[in-house]
Amino acid sequence: MLIVVIVGLSACSRLPDIQGKGEAFLQGVWNQDSVANKEQLQNYTQHKFKFTCDSFYVDFTTHSKVNYYEEECFNNGLWKEYAKGTYQVRNDTLILVGDFTKPNYKQKVSGCYRNGRYITSFKVNSWNAEELKMENLSDQTEVKLNLKEKITCVQKAL
Repeated sequence: MLIVVIVGLSACSRLPDIQGKGEAFLQGVWNQDSVANKEQLQNYTQHKFKFTCDSFYVDFTTHSKVNYYEEECFNNGLWKEYAKGTYQVRNDTLILVGDFTKPNYKQKVSGCYRNGRYITSFKVNSWNAEELKMENLSDQTEVKLNLKEKITCVQKAL
């Protein structure tokens, strides 16, 4: 009977209430400084990512020649969106799962542009200490990011 209790207690262990470490190579602020062939595109989005531990924050700046929104939202074809959440890297795929937010990264439930869940995957094509090249798996666009600031993960309590 004692053996069953010991085995039962050792089979379950409580996970710590602390955020994950994430991937060391991603830690930092990464900007997409340019978009290839942007003059020929009807619309394009530039990204600014911040990866800290297992969390991400992303700012999107969209440029559009076509109005998909009400006039007060279109803003002459230039607008910003924001999202935050957690990420995982599986083999060569970066998976981002989070929510669209307001500029202060608080949850956004209504308003112009997208709201609700933000779920996106990128194929990591290459990376080094200064540059990260990815392909958005939903639309096959290239996202070339440059490291602007290195961050060291300091895990926080959840």
